[in-house]
Amino acid sequence: MPDDAAARDAAAPENAAARAAMEEESAFSHPAVDPDITVAYGDHPDQLIDFYAPHGEREPGGPAPLVVVLHGGAWRAPYDRRHISPFADFLARRGFAVASVEYRRGSVGAGAGAGAGAGAGVGAGSGSGARAGAEEFGPVAGRWPDTFDDVAAALDALPGLVREALPQADSRRTVVTGHSAGGHLALWAAARHLLPVGAPWRIDRPAPLRGVVALAPIADFSVADKLDVCGGAVRQLLGGDEDFAERRPYADPALLLPTGIATTLVQGRADLDVPQAVAEAYADAAAKAGEVVGLTLLEDVGHFPLIDPAADACAVVAEEIAQLAW
Repeated sequence: MPDDAAARDAAAPENAAARAAMEEESAFSHPAVDPDITVAYGDHPDQLIDFYAPHGEREPGGPAPLVVVLHGGAWRAPYDRRHISPFADFLARRGFAVASVEYRRGSVGAGAGAGAGAGAGVGAGSGSGARAGAEEFGPVAGRWPDTFDDVAAALDALPGLVREALPQADSRRTVVTGHSAGGHLALWAAARHLLPVGAPWRIDRPAPLRGVVALAPIADFSVADKLDVCGGAVRQLLGGDEDFAERRPYADPALLLPTGIATTLVQGRADLDVPQAVAEAYADAAAKAGEVVGLTLLEDVGHFPLIDPAADACAVVAEEIAQLAW
């Protein structure tokens, strides 16, 4: 009946929002899981890595692959690594050694930092556009360049820290994963050798990674900006309107291709926070650069089941990681 169809269409957005809210509630219902050890990789209170020893034994007697976890939260200060600790523990119970990285995030008025990465095209800017966005949505997303300083420093320090803190981990079999904003950082970390010459985070050769599994990543800044993902978070991360175009080549994974590193994106088709179009745009950009990336699309799955140990989607994520790590 036409009237019935119209009613269903009218109710669809409301139903989708209700489902998304239930998924978020489930993901955040798990108590935080304390790590086995926490180690600093710098002097700032946020420059920390939580290590989780493998609880399962997929290869008895052998070292466990290392999974580096980068949490999401739109690069905003209220969301730290504690919310992803149940996911880190879930991976540890699957037999992985896990390193969950904290990094500096944005807060109100912090859209344009002046950290170690300051330099031509990378230094602090006015950030006025970021602060304007924060008034509407909440804390500013990211601290430029501090967020990138920290992720680069953590990945560079990790091999030495792992040897001391988690000797049962095999850092030669490292997979980086991240959710949402953390998915962006995971893709970026695997592309540092492609950064513009002179970028403070640039490395001479590809990082020694088995691969990247990016979960609902904010992977293409142009598309994410057009869709206003997370209330303008992408534009805020780069310091606001005045700095967006100049800084984007230093930060947008879709411009840093091909990486030469095995990459899989896992994306819920029902994701309202970071829509499927963002992941698809990154996959398209990779293809144009001559690189094939995996894109696993999950039906009737939104944003948060990917890191919810109670959700089937989380098991899919673990298997995607295992395919690259073992």
